[in-house]
Amino acid sequence: MIKDSPLYPLKFEPILKQKVWGGKKLKVHFNKNSEENIGESWELSGVDENVSIVANGPLKGKTINWLLENYNEKLVGEKTFKNFGNKFPLLFKFIDAHEDLSVQVHPDDLLAKKRHNSFGKTEMWYILEVEENGRLILGFNQKMTKQIYLDALSENRITDFLKSEEVKKGDAFILKPGTVHAIGAGVLLAEIQQTSDITYRIYDWQRLDTNGQLRSLHTDLALEALNFGPSNARIHYEDSNDNPAFIGKTEFFSVNKLNLSKNHVRNLEQIPSFTVYMCIAGAAMIETENYSERINKGETILVPAQLSEIKFITNSASFLEVYIP
Repeated sequence: MIKDSPLYPLKFEPILKQKVWGGKKLKVHFNKNSEENIGESWELSGVDENVSIVANGPLKGKTINWLLENYNEKLVGEKTFKNFGNKFPLLFKFIDAHEDLSVQVHPDDLLAKKRHNSFGKTEMWYILEVEENGRLILGFNQKMTKQIYLDALSENRITDFLKSEEVKKGDAFILKPGTVHAIGAGVLLAEIQQTSDITYRIYDWQRLDTNGQLRSLHTDLALEALNFGPSNARIHYEDSNDNPAFIGKTEFFSVNKLNLSKNHVRNLEQIPSFTVYMCIAGAAMIETENYSERINKGETILVPAQLSEIKFITNSASFLEVYIP
């Protein structure tokens, strides 16, 4: 039976999201196959109605949910399966902001559970490419209170209070729930987040949707979710070569960067969950005892928890390495 097939490094069909603010970089840089203006490529998702499908090997065509139901802790690890059951806990994306995204905020676990029976949304951004003057909005640029915020909204002056940060390739940020934020035009990034699709839009630059209508805002919903304190989202880390460099962690995920200039054996025995690799430069073959799979720039691969060691065959590749601590 197919469900008795041994697990191997799994690639998934990208789920491409056309967005009013999207562009062509995901096609040009990462070979995502679309003629539309694509804002997001969901690389690995367990979000309802957006469940990823295996693209390679004997399990091709099976969903991530099917894998969880049939392989349990062999796929995700004993602790992760105990905590999340048949719900895949993380969502991986590449995002191309051709125009500014809306100014928005995400709820934490408590509020998301109460309102939507969902996980909250803690997320991390890793900057892949930036056009000149590319920036992010992260928090407020001055001491903020609920009343100042409401006054600014009602007077259509909220942008005067938003903190804008210039960014460069390689910058990284962890966004806690409640952080007001937006990705600025010209930024291409990788996003790692909890499995959630809940966004409260605060401001959208008076932008019209494809039907010529103003996009809806979620002012009231956002108010309870907002954190008016400083954001402190930027992460400072030390890059390195041919060894994992720790970027940052939350209670939901831990992220390393792996820059490789030669073949590399990665021992995963101490990692208690699955491991996901997002290839952000170059290419490599990933080999296990019984399987090999090529991964190119702009692709993502899941290494099941059952596999304790993989080998990268490459002379030039960079990855974001993600697991659950």
